[in-house]
Formats: sequence, C-alpha cells, structure tokens
Amino acid sequence: MERNAFFDNAKLLLILLVVFGHVIQPFIAGSLEMHALYTWIYTFHMPAFIFLAGFFAKGFGDSGYFIKLAKKLLLPYFIFQLTYSSYYYFIGKSNWLTDIFYPHWSLWFLISLFSWHLLLYWFKKIPPIISLSVAVALGILVGYLAGVGHYFSLSRTFVFFPFFLLGFWLKEKHLMYLKRKGIQVIAGLILTATALAIYFAPEINTGWLLASKSYYDLGMQEFGGIARLLVYVTSTLMAASVLAWVPTKRYSFTHLGERTLYVYLLHGFIIQYFRAYELFHVTTIMDVIGLVGISVLTVWALSSTPVLTVSQPFVEGKLTHMKKSLNISG
Repeated sequence: MERNAFFDNAKLLLILLVVFGHVIQPFIAGSLEMHALYTWIYTFHMPAFIFLAGFFAKGFGDSGYFIKLAKKLLLPYFIFQLTYSSYYYFIGKSNWLTDIFYPHWSLWFLISLFSWHLLLYWFKKIPPIISLSVAVALGILVGYLAGVGHYFSLSRTFVFFPFFLLGFWLKEKHLMYLKRKGIQVIAGLILTATALAIYFAPEINTGWLLASKSYYDLGMQEFGGIARLLVYVTSTLMAASVLAWVPTKRYSFTHLGERTLYVYLLHGFIIQYFRAYELFHVTTIMDVIGLVGISVLTVWALSSTPVLTVSQPFVEGKLTHMKKSLNISG
C-alpha cells in the first residue's frame, strides 16, 4: 500500500521545526521577536511529533516487539550518547562528560519513546478516555516531584506521554477530519491568535514547554498543576491546528519524511558546532531567513542517501543502504 503523504509531510515539517528551533535558541534571550517565535514553535512541534510517534505504535504487542524496539531505540541511544560525549569534548563543551543515563541534548527522545511503548502495555488495557485522563493526571502530578527531571528523561516521559497515547488511540479518519475547510479556518485563527498572545503577553518561561523541570524549578510550586494543564490544552490545540494545514499531496520532497530519525539524531553535530564557535548572528529579518535556509539544508543533507548509507549501521543497526550502494544482495 502507498504511504499516506500527509504523515510524511507532517513529519518532515516537524523535524524542520525541531532543527530550526535548535538553530535559533541561542538568540532568544536578546530578542523579543526571536523569543516569541521560539516559544510559538515549541507550543506544538514536539507534542505533534510525539503524537505521530504514538499513531504509528499500532503494532504494539506483536511477536518480538520489545526486542525490535530495544534495537531501534536503546542501542542508538547508547551509541550516540557516547559519540556526543566525545564530540562535545573535542569542540570544547564543558558538559561533555555526563552520566550514561543523563541524555545529551535531544537524545532524551529515544529513552522516552521506549518508555512510552512500555507504558502502552498497561494503558492500552484501559478505555481511551480513562487512560488519557490518567496519563494527564500523571503528567501534572510528576511536576510536584522535585527529584524527577532530566535523569532517565523521567519528567519528559510522563509529561509528554498523553500526546503519545492520544496518537495511539486515534485513527486516520480522525486526523482527516482536520482537513475540512471549516476546521482549517479555525486552526488558522488559533495559530495566529496564539502567536499574537505570545508576542504581546509577558515573557513566557519556555521551561514549561520543554517539560524537563519540576514546578519548584519553574518557580510555581503551588499552581504548577494548573499551569501545566493550560499548557496541555494549548499544545493540543496548536498541534491539531498545524496538522490541519499539512498538505495531503505527495511532493518530490515528501519521501524525506521517512528519514526523520536520522535528522533528529545527527543534526546535533551540526547545531552544536554552530553554537560552540558562534558562527551566526541575528540582527535583521534577512538573518532569520538565512537561518531558515540553513535549517532546510541541514534537513536535506542529513536525509540524503550518502548520509543514510554511512549512518544506517549506527542508527538502525542495518547495512541495507550500504549493500545497495555496493550492489551486494542478501
């Protein structure tokens, strides 16, 4: 069966925003506009990305599922955790040496994704509404535990789990409902209104969107649960609004959406190099456009066949691309 282009387009857009968000992060402290843009992107890009990961977890429970999952997620995690440590050391980053279970930068996603699949073992046995309610409650309650944070990616695992679980429960027909014209109009209004609210409202602590800190660390011990609930509502509406506008048509670049894991794992080598040597500066709108171009080129390059051929053994533990390039069968 032909892949639904909508999903590949969505994943490609979201991974582009992941890269762009990481590219502009160093500039948000000195610019209200950059901070607003960064915050706007972070209201939806990881929730939507995680939602799609849950949507494609429908094969949960098949024979050998967890073994395959460990090879797909945990093995690359250990490989890239060690590789990034070495790389950070060579580019002079002070935090190059961390505990093996204290994920470097974006590697938290691999541990959390594995954990979300494990949680499905119990949550898929509960009716959807109840399971989602429990997941949201856990995501809210975990913020009150000061000891739960970046280690083992525990905070993000529980905070983002409702989006993964929602993706697991929904079907393709539910997502296609978002493509109705009326829904798209509402979605456009939500995206615009949220952007304006972020820009004109007092500065928002992006730690709420990163989901790696406790309420104590975020300075809101008493009402942190209410704040997180508001974040859940906002992120859900924003993710749905963005997906409503993702095209369903297949383009020449759509197939790159199949390779997002490569971009996710590898783009840190490029972005951290940019940051370590402060290669970019933002003073005008043209600089921002230039960073968009850099992000597009990064995604394109890391999705290219040569990069896949070299990196597939480390990312997937396979040699299919290399064998194909060398005309080796079997």
